[in-house]
Amino acid sequence: MQIHNIASVLSESLPYIQKFRGKTIVIKYGGNAMVDEDLKSSFARDIVLMKSVGMNPIVVHGGGPQIGNTLNKIGKESEFIGGMRVTDSETMDVVEMVLGGLVNKEIVNLIHQHGGHSIGLTGKDGHLITAKKLQSVVGNPTSEIIDLGHVGEVDKVDTSVIDLLLQGDFIPVIAPIGVGKDGFSYNINADLVAGAVAEALNAEKLILLTNTVGLLGTEGELLTGLNSAKVHELIDDGTIHGGMLPKIGCALSAVESGVGSTHIIDGRVPHAVLLEVFTDSGVGTLITADE
Repeated sequence: MQIHNIASVLSESLPYIQKFRGKTIVIKYGGNAMVDEDLKSSFARDIVLMKSVGMNPIVVHGGGPQIGNTLNKIGKESEFIGGMRVTDSETMDVVEMVLGGLVNKEIVNLIHQHGGHSIGLTGKDGHLITAKKLQSVVGNPTSEIIDLGHVGEVDKVDTSVIDLLLQGDFIPVIAPIGVGKDGFSYNINADLVAGAVAEALNAEKLILLTNTVGLLGTEGELLTGLNSAKVHELIDDGTIHGGMLPKIGCALSAVESGVGSTHIIDGRVPHAVLLEVFTDSGVGTLITADE
């Protein structure tokens, strides 16, 4: 990049740094950005830079492929219904080990390598996430409830432990595991956890990393600058369908509950988070509430 282009990009970032200083930004980390070594490093660097200029980034991560790989190693087959992993007690033990241990601590370590200060936790720590068992009827024409085992959804978020970490200038890294009032652990979709945490903290932004360029129109064009009403139109006319619906539902819920904006961005792009937060053009789909 030429010198004047570098200066232009740096100058372009100034109003965003000023605007978002002291603001909370929740980032759901998943997809290719979690498995490609260069992308993992660039993501961690982005998070540390955000913290260094006064923002409060909070990372919520997934880890489906890593769970699947570990289950394969112990000879346990993965079963999915409606895109959700059937999670018996043995599988839940593996989920906790992989998400709360291996994956979580790797992210914390990467942030430390780039000069940040991070603490990893699961939703079980500090009563952060109270879960409830997910009652699913996905893909079942008889509408009979399917028992997915230890698969849950967010019932309540207690932000006390996050507030404490932010006061100590730490970057929280959260694994999407909650505990129910029944005492059982539950594996929860990371998008849902990120959205619920963003809502509970009244965050400025919710950023969802994906393996797509964002929300696409009928001609394959990138759609951005959307408000809540427009997104509902796109759902009603079938433009938004299939696997994108849960993610869009999470995005809508966030902005309609007070989160400033939701961004669905391409995690395959190096430094995607920085490009979305610090530049005019961004790298994905921006959704806000209605005026």
